[in-house]
Amino acid sequence: MVSQHLRNIEEKMRKVSDGLRTELAAIRTGRASPAIIEHLKAEYAGVPTPINQLATISVPEARLLVIQPWDKSGIKSIEKAILTSDLGLNPVSDGSVIRIGIPPLSEERRQELIKAVRHRVEERKIAVRNLRRDAIEDLREMEKSKEISQDGQKQALNQLQKLTDASTASIEQIGRDKEAELKQV
Repeated sequence: MVSQHLRNIEEKMRKVSDGLRTELAAIRTGRASPAIIEHLKAEYAGVPTPINQLATISVPEARLLVIQPWDKSGIKSIEKAILTSDLGLNPVSDGSVIRIGIPPLSEERRQELIKAVRHRVEERKIAVRNLRRDAIEDLREMEKSKEISQDGQKQALNQLQKLTDASTASIEQIGRDKEAELKQV
């Protein structure tokens, strides 16, 4: 019962770090990456739909994204979604494909992005600590209701702390990698 509970907590912590990795992939670094725009939603048949479900996104050059919609009628809505986003990108359409040149980052913008990365890393670390706090409460309740012994609770708490430390280290490494990527460009 305790081991199952710890596996659930471990899975939740893994999802927190995976979510951070996905979220940080969307931060523009000056290099072209489909992750920059694939989460944006464009109107298609009256429904907001992620761009990666409406088109093929490719990177033919280091600073160029090419979006090729499967349905040509969706070009205007994809362009609008990109223009109205906070990414600061300028799509150019020739009627069948959309090209987006990725401009280099200014030093000021780079510092803003690094600050945003640090903020998101801290949010994820807080989420992991909240998961740990909830798990500790659950373990205390299990011990009170005699579902586990005091020794069993202590072992579970030690395992929980190791999971928390590993997850926090993973989150910090993801943040450091993204910061290094932003500083390189």
